[in-house]
Amino acid sequence: MHLHEAVLSGSPEGIAVLCVGAIGTVAGTALGLRSMDHEHVPRVAMVSAVFFVVSLIHVPLGVTSVHLVLNGLVGLLLGWAAIPALLIALLLQAVLCGHGGLLALGVNTLAMGLPAIAVHYGFHRAANSDNPTLAFLAGGAAGAAAMLGSAFLMAAALWSAGEAFELAAKAVFGFHLAVAVVEGAVTGTVVVFLRQVRPELLRLALHEAM
Repeated sequence: MHLHEAVLSGSPEGIAVLCVGAIGTVAGTALGLRSMDHEHVPRVAMVSAVFFVVSLIHVPLGVTSVHLVLNGLVGLLLGWAAIPALLIALLLQAVLCGHGGLLALGVNTLAMGLPAIAVHYGFHRAANSDNPTLAFLAGGAAGAAAMLGSAFLMAAALWSAGEAFELAAKAVFGFHLAVAVVEGAVTGTVVVFLRQVRPELLRLALHEAM
């Protein structure tokens, strides 16, 4: 799920999208770093590394690609710190693997980070429930919602780049409807597993993410 810089840089509208993405990512990174302290650094690094590895397994789809993202899980674990964590992982992917490109780094980070933050506030408490069924459902909903949110934002970015990409935008969002089901099941399963082996990873206080 990466937009390539060549797609958006080919039109004035696309360049405007790149600029908005860059500005939004800078602001989100500042807020994310502000929410962190020294104790959070290892957690952020670990989650960023997991996201980096999972996102390497991708299937090309026209001007973008699809794969498990787990940005819903990133949001549940990190809150606002999801933005710098995603930024680092996407930067490494752009430099080492050429995914997206440096110019699209901002819009790709923002498209994955905003839904991650949203599901943190929407599902964090339920994911910490003592009821494993509720925790699984909350994790699954967070994973699917974050995936669909990112797909929607990327489709919107393509749509804004010009009429030539309207069909691609619809295809990107439509294909990710199916991927969201798998994303939700994986995220829900990971949440239940973490509750059993490392429950403290899910106990990020909400005020720490503000």
